[in-house]
Amino acid sequence: MGLTELLTSPSSSGIQVLPQVQPIASKVTTFIREPTWVSPVMGLEQHIFTDEEKREFAQKPGVLTEYRKQIERGLNGQFGIFLKDSQPNKDTHTHMLEQMRSKLGNKYLEEKLIPDWSVGCRRLTPGVNYLESLTKPNVKVVYGEINKITEQGPLCDDGNEYPIDVLICATGFDTTFKPRFPLIGPTGANLQEVWAQNPESYWGMGAAEFPNYMIFLGPNSPIGNGPVLSAIEAQADYMLKWIDRYQTYNIKTFAPTKEAISDFIDHKDEFMKRSVWADPCRSWYKAGGPEGKITALWPGSTLHYIEALLELRVDDWEVKYNGNRFAYLGNGYSQTELDPTADWGYYIREKDDDAPISRKKKMQLLNKSGTITSNGTATFITQTATVEKKGERANL
Repeated sequence: MGLTELLTSPSSSGIQVLPQVQPIASKVTTFIREPTWVSPVMGLEQHIFTDEEKREFAQKPGVLTEYRKQIERGLNGQFGIFLKDSQPNKDTHTHMLEQMRSKLGNKYLEEKLIPDWSVGCRRLTPGVNYLESLTKPNVKVVYGEINKITEQGPLCDDGNEYPIDVLICATGFDTTFKPRFPLIGPTGANLQEVWAQNPESYWGMGAAEFPNYMIFLGPNSPIGNGPVLSAIEAQADYMLKWIDRYQTYNIKTFAPTKEAISDFIDHKDEFMKRSVWADPCRSWYKAGGPEGKITALWPGSTLHYIEALLELRVDDWEVKYNGNRFAYLGNGYSQTELDPTADWGYYIREKDDDAPISRKKKMQLLNKSGTITSNGTATFITQTATVEKKGERANL
């Protein structure tokens, strides 16, 4: 007996599943609820490493590290795609439009699948063989919504019922920022309710009036701005800096102020007007539908976020102490004097070998400025951020 499969919508999961089941099913019905940009693979091919490559990774110092760096450099060079009317965005739009049309080769599918909003408004969805699978003779494409599932199969908004043998659901996942459990602050507020409709955080890590509470990848983190693992590591470092301060400065509680979060949200909303994310697409990047505020993404690149988190902005936080804030000064002895193996005259030197004081010099040391000949790529763009509201130049 032939096997009939059904997939729902061109989500990332659906795009991955269709090419796998199409070759083995007698018939596949795939439902597309709305268009989406299916991006070129761009280096994400299912590469099978040779034995020689594996040996070099394992035995040659620096080979694996350089391979990883090349990937990160490429991802970090693509932020210009997300800036409206930038050359990288225009070039990417032209390229993706051409490759989608060439792979589909079907006017009906082109009309239903290719969006009229900017590339990058929704999360880019690399699809190996997805577009090609839609054109196969055993694949039926239905555009629209599934109203309900009957005993026979999906009943759709076109009035038709589609009998199936197997139903594969690729319908997404919970992308809200609501905590999975009640989180009650000192005022009695529950963060589940506070963040139910329009979540607002301090740089994706903290919430006003919820002291000593920090999270990874909260609202307006760089989830889709570039490499995400490096952003998570930057958040971990930032949290550890606060934990160290908490432990050594006699702190009782710390939480971002409402004013700091409000100012950040104002800056974020103003920045997003210049991004493709503000286009009227339905995206989990937003709260409240296609015209809603962008609550998932940072107003800048991943590298921009990492640099922003290098130092604590203590003035953005409300800090309360256990008694006198200077009690941590203790009995007057320094940490140096309490260490009999330390050099008690360490500050006498023939040359200044302290870390740089200025932010610029710190960054040049950290990012190894001058060691790379060129980071130029087809999608790289350098911009100076401008705060239009006040006419101020703004550079990290």
